[in-house]
Amino acid sequence: MNAANVLDSSTAAALDTLFLPFEAGSLAWPADDRVAFLRARACVPLRRFGRKAWSMEQTFRPFANQLERDGFDVNGAHGHYPLVLVTPPRQRDEARALFSRAAVLAGNDGMVVAALANAEGARSGQDDFTRLFGATQSLTKNKCRVFWATGGGVDASLAAQWRLLDATRAVLDGRFLSRPGLFAWDRVDPASALLLSVLPEDIRGVVADLGAGFGFLSCGVLDRYKDVRELHAFEAEGRALEPLRENLAAHAGEAQVHVHWHDVTTGLPGRYNIIVSNPPFHQGRSDRPELGQAFIDAAADSLSADGQCFVVANRHLPYEATFTRRFEQVRVLADRDGFKVFAAKGVRR
Repeated sequence: MNAANVLDSSTAAALDTLFLPFEAGSLAWPADDRVAFLRARACVPLRRFGRKAWSMEQTFRPFANQLERDGFDVNGAHGHYPLVLVTPPRQRDEARALFSRAAVLAGNDGMVVAALANAEGARSGQDDFTRLFGATQSLTKNKCRVFWATGGGVDASLAAQWRLLDATRAVLDGRFLSRPGLFAWDRVDPASALLLSVLPEDIRGVVADLGAGFGFLSCGVLDRYKDVRELHAFEAEGRALEPLRENLAAHAGEAQVHVHWHDVTTGLPGRYNIIVSNPPFHQGRSDRPELGQAFIDAAADSLSADGQCFVVANRHLPYEATFTRRFEQVRVLADRDGFKVFAAKGVRR
């Protein structure tokens, strides 16, 4: 399993708890195997209970890849289902929109079942769920909470309001488009701003942005450097792609722009003169420095012979050894406000 697809403990516990009502006999599986699973994750209970006929939705590329490797179709849910499983995100607007989508898929007769870890907002998640669906049943285990209701009692007016909460919207005084749940979705991330501010003047050729988000760093590169011929924005979260494309289209100028829904930790498909990145280092609430280390390895494997790599990271993350292992020359361009910006070239093949 690659670095981006490891289950953190709270997510694993929530997934186990999601299936608890069926194991306990409180709920029964539909006779026709018509099940929709929103924000589905590969896990032991899914391999035990899941059926290949289930309709899976997963917008995070590494998780979608793992589901496909396990034989599931991740092309999404359509129509009505007697059962809809949901693993809500922590971000509240995104979660509310997801509950509203589950209500549409369940219709009047379907059952919606959701689970959250206590540390990830289980109480407030259940409160929102009950506001939308009405009478709700629940169980607690594994420091998690699973709750369920039928679609017949849904507050239609509230569902219509919540459905709009996931929409792409203008942020930062209209300079960018974004949506709830993306990294730093409604603000300028200070690490990315620092990286952009210290990039040298000779950025040109083919540039890749690894972990582009809604596109702040990519757009900054296109605005500042007119000798960039192509820009490739790699982002694993599919929900970011729409605002990312629109933001880049507004800033592209003469450069060719390419947006990729891609798991950077599996490697990159081309060669690049310049790579910039503010790599992820969290999954849930846990530090996962191996994610950033995998980004550095992917960058080293994909730079041209004279290429350069620029990475910003929280100061405490152990990236120096990875840079030293993969590059002949490594410099720290900035070290302030809790962040370091690394510049590296001379790849050790």
